[in-house]
Order: sequence, then C-alpha cells, then structure tokens
Amino acid sequence: MNASSELNPDEMLRIRHAVMQRQHRDLDEAIKAVEASVNPDQLMLRRLKKQKLVLKERLVNIEDDLIPDIIA
Repeated sequence: MNASSELNPDEMLRIRHAVMQRQHRDLDEAIKAVEASVNPDQLMLRRLKKQKLVLKERLVNIEDDLIPDIIA
C-alpha cells in the first residue's frame, strides 16, 4: 500500500492545503523581494501576484470543502 491509499480524502485535502499555504507564503516573499529591488520587473510582479491570487482562490475552495456548511 502506498501512503495516499492510507489517507482519507479530508486528510489529503489538509495536506494539500498546508502545501499550498507554504507556496502562498513563498510567493508573498518573492513579491516582496522583487518590489524591494532597485528597478522591479513589473511583468514579473504581475505574474507573481496572479499566481498568488490563483493559489489563494484554490485555498479558499479547499477550506470550503473541509469546513461543513452549517445551516441555522
């Protein structure tokens, strides 16, 4: 048996969420580094920010899948 077959879907989502959170932080650090340079590459900044936004949207989707809807 491999590791993925031993994990239930929620555990796999939590792991994916943690990895994506780290990627999101890494992108944030990369954006700050580019912005701090003397002559920041605007195209690179736009691309990094777009990647960060897409990643954030995926994180929100995973969070929605993990947190059950509570109807009052």
